[in-house]
Amino acid sequence: MKINLNTPVVENREQRLGTIIAWDNGSASELLKESSSICNGCGANNGERLCESKGPFTQGVSCSEMMVENQAGNVREAVLIQHSPIGCGASQVVYNSKFRNALAMRNLPVQNIKVICTNLQESDMVFGGIAKLEQSIRDAWNRHKPKTIFIGTSCATGIIGDDVDSTASKLERELKIPVIPIHCEGFKSNHWSTGFDAVQHGILRQIVRKNPKKQKDLVNVINLWGSDVFTPMLSELGLRVNYVIDLATVDQLAQMSEAAATVSFCHTLSSYLAAGLEQEFGVPEIKSPQPYGFVGTDAWLRELSRVTHTEEKAEIYIEKEHARIAPRLKELRKLLKGKKGYVATGSSYAHGLISVLRELGVEVNGSLVFHHDPIYDSQDPLLDAPDSRKNSLEFMVNESGDVANFSVSNRQQYQFYGLLNRVHPDFILIRHNGLAPLASHMGIPAAPLGDEHHALGYQGILNLGETILNILAHRKFHLNIAAHTKLPYKQWWLDQKDPFILSKEKNQ
Repeated sequence: MKINLNTPVVENREQRLGTIIAWDNGSASELLKESSSICNGCGANNGERLCESKGPFTQGVSCSEMMVENQAGNVREAVLIQHSPIGCGASQVVYNSKFRNALAMRNLPVQNIKVICTNLQESDMVFGGIAKLEQSIRDAWNRHKPKTIFIGTSCATGIIGDDVDSTASKLERELKIPVIPIHCEGFKSNHWSTGFDAVQHGILRQIVRKNPKKQKDLVNVINLWGSDVFTPMLSELGLRVNYVIDLATVDQLAQMSEAAATVSFCHTLSSYLAAGLEQEFGVPEIKSPQPYGFVGTDAWLRELSRVTHTEEKAEIYIEKEHARIAPRLKELRKLLKGKKGYVATGSSYAHGLISVLRELGVEVNGSLVFHHDPIYDSQDPLLDAPDSRKNSLEFMVNESGDVANFSVSNRQQYQFYGLLNRVHPDFILIRHNGLAPLASHMGIPAAPLGDEHHALGYQGILNLGETILNILAHRKFHLNIAAHTKLPYKQWWLDQKDPFILSKEKNQ
């Protein structure tokens, strides 16, 4: 599938990848089978789509514009302008906290995010908001002298039709820095990951160097705010890390085209940018399983070393790490024997975490992923083959086993109760914490994985095992909560066996 950088608007995930946000038809292997039926010839674009459940309402969701906040808004030396009503800027407080904490964790100078909202009013919805946008761009320049200015659109600006592209081009000529429009109107896509793609699209078009001087030891690592686990891993292969997009400088983004390869902790986050760097600049995307558990990490390191010609160093490192973690891993497996875990995170990340849990001897017979991409951004001819290298769902099913109760739901609390009741786990792993209180009210402790790199690589197996032991030690606290609280649902709903029943009623 070819990425089109000739237009400032990224194609949304539903059109490009056939992304769905609701599915509850059985196991992980059944989802894989249904997905494979549309992959030949890219069924998403041919009008054939994976069957998606349609509920009558939604309780909680993120939007594309929020992901632009957490990506473009977290680039150092840049300013993000949210061309929107002030309500769209409500997440600035949360993202500023994450930005500051992540900078401290990486030993970088701590600072606040630089995000400006044009604060559109009712009158602007009638007469247009371009004057406010121009003023905000000049304010950003006068206050911060940034190397880049991003402009994130909103549902409001999409409705009134403000010509953001022309304004960006005009101010780019005036200020002589990239002024990048990012089209991320929330109503254009059902899934927030389209916001990742929108930011990455703008960076590929206007920041990445078009005439790169290759650095054979530089590796792009597409991540969020996680701790620096890639530097010690890649230094064993004699490689340097270029972390992007969050926490990166504009210069770090520009040099992505000079790297020897691109890797990530999660295919969902990295899919678009990695494919674009390979297509436009010849930077190889490491098309391998994600680096979780022994099998995934081994395969990931071997593919990276093959591309960077560091095979001998990789084999030495793999052997050394297997031996290093073996004693404690044996102990953890004894301590966790018989425990049941449940994973509720983004899709590719969940597939990796399930593999790690099974390395620890934890039973996993249920999982919730927040969305599902049946196909991937890549020119890899092997993606339609049985040994597909980037299909993380297929890799999980084939290498660590099926998951009997596998669901797709975009963080709907009313469904989460029934999903947990199907499997009665001893604990859950969760990335977005909004569902954790409900689990606690059911007596189930949760490990909120704020550091997305916590379970990555060989050390990540031990990290996750220690975290699970820690939260299980506090299970009595959660059982006490369950005994003294009441869920805000009618008994009729609590008695339902099918959490997706409202999607299946004839009148819906």
